[in-house]
Amino acid sequence: MTRGCDSVDSGGVDQQPPLTPTQQRLLDQLRRDGDPLVFDADEIDDLVRRAHDVVAEVSARLGGERLVVSKGFLTQVHGCEARHLLPDSFRWNAATARGFVSHRAIELAAHWQGDPAPEVLVDEAIARLADQASYQGDFIAGLTDADRAELRAGAVERVTRFLQDFPPVPARSQPVYEARTRWAPPGCIELVGKTDLVIGRPNGRVSTKLVIDLKTGWPSPTHRDDLRFYALLETVVRRVPPRRLVTYYLDSAEADVEDVSMAVLETALARLEGGVRRHAELVADARPPLKRPGRSCRWCPALATCDEGRAHLAALDDDGSQGFDG
Repeated sequence: MTRGCDSVDSGGVDQQPPLTPTQQRLLDQLRRDGDPLVFDADEIDDLVRRAHDVVAEVSARLGGERLVVSKGFLTQVHGCEARHLLPDSFRWNAATARGFVSHRAIELAAHWQGDPAPEVLVDEAIARLADQASYQGDFIAGLTDADRAELRAGAVERVTRFLQDFPPVPARSQPVYEARTRWAPPGCIELVGKTDLVIGRPNGRVSTKLVIDLKTGWPSPTHRDDLRFYALLETVVRRVPPRRLVTYYLDSAEADVEDVSMAVLETALARLEGGVRRHAELVADARPPLKRPGRSCRWCPALATCDEGRAHLAALDDDGSQGFDG
């Protein structure tokens, strides 16, 4: 009998159907190999101390302005600084809502008695979200029949792919879906993260956790950066880093896997430090923002008045480029 995602950590066996080749391939990537991973406590304490120092220094420069740092914040500030400074123009639509509906349905599947169809899970997720007093709930409650059908179709596709291709997650591995983590040290800067799935039971100072993000579409270099930020956040909050970071692409049933090391955590801290310092330069020091055109210019609210962005997109259209341009 093939065992689940935490099989090498716990030793129990769940009764379940044989894994498909796709599930087995991913399980082999997720399993722990070699000796248990234990980070040096002094190195972790030093990393956390330096993270505190960065937050304290930049907080003083911001003069009390509350700053919430997320993976999206870091992606924007390290990208086009002009867009980073724009007011938030995000609006929900059926396409952008597929993610949170799919994640809620997948979470329901993990706790559902029996073997529900993806359509049942998605319908229940939509109904529960519509009853919530939140921006997401208000959006879903106000959908037209056509928009609701579009949302449902996209979410059902994602949930089906996950249930068919991702190896079953045993309850003994203590999976947490939509896992929220928050770090608010002294100062005005707060780090927040919400991970699609975290698998692994705590075991002293042994690194046991898998941090998993679910994605659709093309791979992007920022996906690894996102997970490294989650690893840093987990480390400063709990002083035990996760052992492995996984970006799972639903469309291709492929996973990008990276083992956590001190080098990975140092890279994440350097990116955090660079991001908050850059934000302080733009806001507190009034440094003129740099424009860094990219494919995301297509969705920038300032595109109509940005010569650099329009020129960049025109060049992409001329050469027929389809991939990510970094």
